[in-house]
Amino acid sequence: MRSLEGEQILVRVFIGESDKWHHQSLHMALLERLRRDGFAGATVTRAVAGFGAQSTIHTAQILRLSEDLPLIIEIVDSQAQIDRLKPILDEMLGGGLVTMEPVHVLQYRAEKKSG
Repeated sequence: MRSLEGEQILVRVFIGESDKWHHQSLHMALLERLRRDGFAGATVTRAVAGFGAQSTIHTAQILRLSEDLPLIIEIVDSQAQIDRLKPILDEMLGGGLVTMEPVHVLQYRAEKKSG
């Protein structure tokens, strides 16, 4: 397992739940690609509401149930790995928003197995 402490980079990728990559959910395709390419980790969060560049509101409210809720994929890794991420995103994302910011990692480790 890689060590990941101190100053790192947080990337947030905002996409829609219905976005696809070669007939697969984009968020799952991206997660699989990042794991295969040795990134430290990524988390996908489903938002309850949002709108983007097309100004269409997507919401989880019962009366306006959307099948395209916003998803946020968060990736924290070293600057070198994030530099490798940019071409992957260019290849896989048709639209969406990508942000980057510095973060300070206090702890990154796998759970200790007992016994």
